[in-house]
Amino acid sequence: MDMKKRIHLELRNRTPSDVKELVLDNCRSNDGKIEGLTDEFEELEFLSTINVGLTTVAHLPKLNKLKKLELSDNRISGGLEVLAAKCPKLTHLNLSGNKIKDLSTIEPLKELATLKSLDLFNCEVTNLNEYRDNVFNLLPQLTYLDGYDKDDKEAPDSDAEVYVDDEDDDEDDEGE
Repeated sequence: MDMKKRIHLELRNRTPSDVKELVLDNCRSNDGKIEGLTDEFEELEFLSTINVGLTTVAHLPKLNKLKKLELSDNRISGGLEVLAAKCPKLTHLNLSGNKIKDLSTIEPLKELATLKSLDLFNCEVTNLNEYRDNVFNLLPQLTYLDGYDKDDKEAPDSDAEVYVDDEDDDEDDEGE
């Protein structure tokens, strides 16, 4: 299914300005671009485009309230400078499984002052010497890189409670 059609289906008779979350995973993008998404989605806080064949984020509309952007398993290799202009409130960015090879590609993310979490799993850049230290130095606003902070402490799951007793660990997952 192509992206425009999927967006139409996801709207379910709502207007774009009513949508806070939009999941477009596994649909098809034409020419590796985001299509059918407009700046009418002004309330959008979460956008997921996992495995849709993206090669660029250049056609992302201005999404002033977007906080979480899932771009994993695409073919993005650069052009990230548009994110600061288009998504100024971004706090979580997942670029896992893309074609990001060097630190200069992610350098524009330093303009995203609110960015707290960045995921680059399965990107070539993670093979560089001193990868974690260099990314934390390049992007001082980051708290978590690939799910861990500078001290290798795991990020709390955003849906789970931060303090969980070991005894009732499994009970908290009921109903989710």
